[in-house]
Amino acid sequence: MLLTLAQAEAEAEETSKTAFYVAGSLLAVFAVLISAIGIRGHERFPGSRGAATGVIGLCAVLVAATMAAAVITG
Repeated sequence: MLLTLAQAEAEAEETSKTAFYVAGSLLAVFAVLISAIGIRGHERFPGSRGAATGVIGLCAVLVAATMAAAVITG
């Protein structure tokens, strides 16, 4: 009985790292895609100032989500 309670308590303390893995994977894929676009030499990427703001904003959101997931699941 005591062993079962100790085991249940240990399992309850462990948090799932799935959110971190998903956010980190999305950030890595985003970085690879942006790098591939840059290496291919698309001089006009992104096409406008608004698109540039969107790309930067998406990057910031992905970085913040990855950092938050790391702290929460750590």
